Amino acid sequence: MRPTVLLFDIDGTLVTTGGAGRRSMEQAFESLHGRRDACDSFSMSGMTDRAIVRKGLEVIGASTSQEAITAVIDAYLASLAEEVQRVQDRDYRLHPGMREAVEAAHSREGFAVGLGTGNVRQGARVKLERVRIYDRFSFGGFGCDHEDRTELIRHGARSGASLLGVPVEACRVVVIGDTPKDVAAAKGIGATCIAVGTGNFTPDALLSCGADYAFADFSAPEALAALLDGR
Repeated sequence: MRPTVLLFDIDGTLVTTGGAGRRSMEQAFESLHGRRDACDSFSMSGMTDRAIVRKGLEVIGASTSQEAITAVIDAYLASLAEEVQRVQDRDYRLHPGMREAVEAAHSREGFAVGLGTGNVRQGARVKLERVRIYDRFSFGGFGCDHEDRTELIRHGARSGASLLGVPVEACRVVVIGDTPKDVAAAKGIGATCIAVGTGNFTPDALLSCGADYAFADFSAPEALAALLDGR
């Protein structure tokens, strides 16, 4: 087995947050621009945080400068820390098989286990600390690394390869996600994509987008085999 870099998406893949992220984004736009509806006209699925904010600002006709985007992100993060704690346990959960998959990968020599997410790093930390798994990811590609998902996945792959002490070209890179954008980003850097139907898309829909594997969730024995031993 080649050195392997794993990049896990967060929302819809690792966890369901009971809508905490969307509510926090709505509150951020309301507090700064008086428009809670800024993101109502488009799907956030698979988008990076900064791309979501940019699109929301465009929708309401506000400035999309880097300063304007950062201001909304800062307000979002302040709200997120509170919203995540308000969600009841039954609505905020790690998806089936994910903790076991992450631990199994950690037990393998030559594996680097990281995140590949549109969340900015601080948002990722807040969301995953609630389910006590953030400390299992020592690196990643985040929405603050690049607004484009393919490029942040590329950044995460290079970071993982660096931890393994090998060139990224020598690695098997695997992206685990739940949206067509995850699939496209994986394909954009020549990585393998394992898709899960725990978000808004079915396994069949994700396979039709080009995923190499797709499962209802990671409780399927074949999912762990694909993660640890697949192509």
